[in-house]
Amino acid sequence: MKITSVDVILVTLGRAATESSPWNPTIIRIHTDMGISGYGEMGLTYGRAKNAAYGMAQDFGRLILGMDPMDNEKIWDKLHRSTFWGLGNGGIVMSAISAIDIALWDIKGKALGVPCYQLLGGKTNQKLRAYASQIQFDWGKESRCLVRPEEYAEAARKAIADGYDAVKVDPVGFDSRGVWYGHKTYGIMDQKHLRLSVDRLAAVREAVGPDVDIIVELHAKTDANSAIQFARAIEPFHCFYYEEPTSPMNDGNMDLISKSIRLPVASGERIYTRWGYRPFFEKHALQVIQPDLGNTGGLTEGKKICDMAHIYDIPVQMHICGGPIATAAALQLEAAIPNYLIHEHHAAALLDENIRSCKYDYQPVNGYFDVPDLPGIGQELSDEALETAEITTLC
Repeated sequence: MKITSVDVILVTLGRAATESSPWNPTIIRIHTDMGISGYGEMGLTYGRAKNAAYGMAQDFGRLILGMDPMDNEKIWDKLHRSTFWGLGNGGIVMSAISAIDIALWDIKGKALGVPCYQLLGGKTNQKLRAYASQIQFDWGKESRCLVRPEEYAEAARKAIADGYDAVKVDPVGFDSRGVWYGHKTYGIMDQKHLRLSVDRLAAVREAVGPDVDIIVELHAKTDANSAIQFARAIEPFHCFYYEEPTSPMNDGNMDLISKSIRLPVASGERIYTRWGYRPFFEKHALQVIQPDLGNTGGLTEGKKICDMAHIYDIPVQMHICGGPIATAAALQLEAAIPNYLIHEHHAAALLDENIRSCKYDYQPVNGYFDVPDLPGIGQELSDEALETAEITTLC
């Protein structure tokens, strides 16, 4: 089997959980001479990297023409080692490698007539527990910016009513005007915003009761000082874990936070490949890892990272903030790994525009996902998404 052409697809159907945030799913579709096509999504759907993502996917897509799509390890190594920038582990470069890799696994599963989890070790986990992610944007078919603690409480109650027994919230993000990180959160937090942030989390805990797990997310907008300050202030709420309390660029800072607070620390959406995770493992600086398959190296590298984490007794929560193709790929790996912890179901995954961008709508029931059993990753773009997308074909 040979790769005959590669489509780089910028999906215009869909939106982020907030209107002000960019939302640009970039998809790679690989075609073969046997009529089998595979899909992969770059982990740059949110944030400001649209043009870089679209260009990098084209640069790397040209390099795999004529290769055998079943040789995913060979192709991964070529893109990582022979493109110069691959060895630097940058987010843009790794996202292109990741999307190509996921598309190759999709082809492999379709060619063999099995879901990818069967090729990754089989179904270790029959059902996948999920949490309602980013409830500071509310929860449901419409999203908005929440400010008052009682609004956070109501959003949490909506998620619990949908069957979840775990939620994630960034109680620090919106200032009192509803501006996303419109206030200083590094150094030492001022008492006014510290109190508002604590009150929001207190409202969530009161709303959901003692038995619901609460994940606190800070989007790496705090530094070591303010992250430690805030963690100590929220100890009474017994949170599940503490996500991205600071940038992962200095593993020593993450290590300091981990050893200074009484919460498990999580990070990973901006840590790339085994080499990026290694210092965090060796220092035991993270108690939960959150690799994003769309930027850490795809299913090939993601499985290796999860296996490395298992050596250090570190559980895995895949980071998912993208379109339905990203969700489908994550479900396949989550089904296979023994150190799976919980699945992130983002508020954006509930929005109709994002659901319509693909053929299948995978949603948890009573807080749990069933693993898709279709061949490959079990997801493809819809006709509606393809009709409105910007597509460049490489052949």
